[in-house]
Amino acid sequence: MKKGRAGRGWLKWLILLPLLLVAAVQLYFFLQIWWWVGHNPDSTAFMREQLSALRENNPKAQLQHIWVPYNRMSVNLKRAVIASEDANFNDHDGVDWNALEKAYEKNNQKRKVVRGGSTITQQLAKNLFLSGSRSYLRKGQELIITFMLESLMTKERIYEIYLNSVELGSGVFGAEAAARHYYGTSAANLSAAQAARLAVMLPNPRFFDRHQDSAYLARRSAVILRRMNSADLPATAPAPAPAGPARRPSAARQ
Repeated sequence: MKKGRAGRGWLKWLILLPLLLVAAVQLYFFLQIWWWVGHNPDSTAFMREQLSALRENNPKAQLQHIWVPYNRMSVNLKRAVIASEDANFNDHDGVDWNALEKAYEKNNQKRKVVRGGSTITQQLAKNLFLSGSRSYLRKGQELIITFMLESLMTKERIYEIYLNSVELGSGVFGAEAAARHYYGTSAANLSAAQAARLAVMLPNPRFFDRHQDSAYLARRSAVILRRMNSADLPATAPAPAPAGPARRPSAARQ
């Protein structure tokens, strides 16, 4: 009798422990995202992974990364990235199901991955917390983090963190570092043509860092340049209204 109860007790913990561990991991992600609503991330999981890879060949390697506020980034870049990566960024809840379906159909036709369907929020979820590996388990975790980001942050905040942490070259992360690396200017001063080229580099930045004379890069940049003006940017949250002048007490109260 006692052996039977002991066996059931172990079975209960074998089921509960993995569930508790999963819940603890999700709570960690949630609290980290909540913190980043008002604080800037120093680095991301993807940045740390790439730094480790660079240091295998050069132990002194450092990432190029400089955080800049959203309002110090060129509108050209903001429009170009949305036009290139996620035209429906303002409208979806973190996942663009129509884009995913089209990507799935395209990849099935070609019998290889030729088109992604990830939104800007999904890309940010992966960059912040996950490795570059691909699996259904990792994709599921990416979706959970995506919905956390969309629930806790404004679209503008999601986009600000994305533009500051996205990979744009070998060891180059964020808009400011990329602007300096490729054009010797700041993210605030990127021209429309420069911004379009950076946006096109996003799916394969290390390759385009080495092949800046790529015909595809030039051709695709021209397409994005034409689409940029129709790209919708996230609405900026209104600044708090200034407090009015203090009212003096009426004579009756004096």
